[in-house]
Amino acid sequence: MGDINLDRFTSLIRLRIAAHDAHYAGNLVDGAKMLQLFGDVATELLIRCDGDEGLFVAYDNVQFLAPVNAGDYIEATGRIVSLGRTSRKMEFEARKVIVPAGIEGQVSAADVLPEPIVVCKASGTCVVPANCQRFKR
Repeated sequence: MGDINLDRFTSLIRLRIAAHDAHYAGNLVDGAKMLQLFGDVATELLIRCDGDEGLFVAYDNVQFLAPVNAGDYIEATGRIVSLGRTSRKMEFEARKVIVPAGIEGQVSAADVLPEPIVVCKASGTCVVPANCQRFKR
């Protein structure tokens, strides 16, 4: 697809993991929550690239690297790393940036982590049918 600057095809979302997202003992969150975030990031990337939400076809790699708990703030990023005629190869990363402080009697206390903790990485492929692509290259 020629000299396309892929740097403009990036996305970032940040959100607090709610108590209702906790699925396991100790307020542990199901890893599928990270994939849900990556799906939202992918949708934004496809809209920026093609003007259409497209479809997620497959993940080819998913790595769960650290636990996520209710109350954590997660920053999910993604970028398009290659473009085919209808396919868009993407890479994703989720990082924990804020955690509950765990101070007894102060349940609302939280700490900004000095360095984000990578909790999940993934890569996958999305497609936007040619007849749905609004931005031609």
